[in-house]
Amino acid sequence: MGAFKSDFLHAASERGFIQQSSDPDGIDAAAADGPIVAYTGYDCTAPSLHVGSLVQIMIQRWLQKTGHRPIVLMGTGTTRVGDPSFRDETRPILDEASIEANKQGIQQVFAKFIDFDGPNGALLADNADWLLDLSYLPFLRDVGRHFSVNRMLSFESVKGRLDRESELSFLEFNYMILQAYDFVELSRRYGCTLQIGGSDQWGNIVNGIDLGRRMGTPQLYGLTTPLITTASGAKMGKTAKGAVWLNADMVSPYDYWQFWRNTEDADVGRFLRLFTELPIDEISRLEALKGVELNEAKKVLASEATAMLHGRAAADEAAEAARLTFEEGTLSHDLPTITMPAADLSDGVAVLGLFVQAGLVRSNGEARRQIRGGGLRLNDRPIVEETAKVTPADVVDGVIKLSLGRRKHVLVRPE
Repeated sequence: MGAFKSDFLHAASERGFIQQSSDPDGIDAAAADGPIVAYTGYDCTAPSLHVGSLVQIMIQRWLQKTGHRPIVLMGTGTTRVGDPSFRDETRPILDEASIEANKQGIQQVFAKFIDFDGPNGALLADNADWLLDLSYLPFLRDVGRHFSVNRMLSFESVKGRLDRESELSFLEFNYMILQAYDFVELSRRYGCTLQIGGSDQWGNIVNGIDLGRRMGTPQLYGLTTPLITTASGAKMGKTAKGAVWLNADMVSPYDYWQFWRNTEDADVGRFLRLFTELPIDEISRLEALKGVELNEAKKVLASEATAMLHGRAAADEAAEAARLTFEEGTLSHDLPTITMPAADLSDGVAVLGLFVQAGLVRSNGEARRQIRGGGLRLNDRPIVEETAKVTPADVVDGVIKLSLGRRKHVLVRPE
């Protein structure tokens, strides 16, 4: 990406938000000329979004901060169909009550990042408002005729599924048509000209741009953000202990802070750009820190990211709790400590065996029973997967804290 005239694309590019765009010059010119309206859609498949959705939320925040208007589109209509993109199997069909409950859980997070008031206040829309009232035959005639099945089959999100000989139902095949129609409907209702999504949505976005051209909307544009993986290749927001949810009733502010504190060294600068609003010069200073000093940058990342979602007070409390736990020496002086070869962690150490080695349980079977009852914790986070492994990412200030219940703790010190 070259130099941009608009503040929006300049900020988005500088901080690493742009993966693909349909017409960079066109988007830049439109954003430089005056406020634009852009949307991102969120299907209601779970009661909360997780950290993987933060990239889209943060680019919407930058869109608004640079003078433009975001639309948050809740997909209670498209959730009834299910997005097949890059999946090996059909999503479970949810009933209407579950979809509505998920919508209520998901939408509470947006007001923490974007403003729904003021001259460029964000809009909250729901595609059920237009999709549920469509008549099948008129929709086929007026919209479906503009789609080439040959072209739809060529998109990687569908082609990969067919190449793997995974079944693709006719229901799912309609998803990209409905998402394309969402773009046209949002253009007509709200003057929306830009769709932003993850890079796995590129085919759906291109379909929407093409459908708008065929149905006479103003020029539409698309922009995708990268799907974030960690330096070690893990998918962002997925850990051995489960998804890192954004709702506080599913992941506490302390556990959220710890997630960011455990960022791999190579990811610190990138994550500071994407998930905080610190100035670029300050980020450059922090990511240049080496060795133990880089831990300070990780703490800044953890506190800034947590403050944005849960508020500054919750972030400060989490940081202080972590300091008391890991830095004041209380644990390392008062708790039993075992050592292990640091090299063993590189491939991951089975959490069951580690608890047996630490003497907190007598056998793998007992460890499994404790996990099912919520009794085992790693760095104060409940272990939920019996197959979880302990990795270098779990080392916090030189130790790994294992806990049985609230009173029995052992520190593991890799050497």
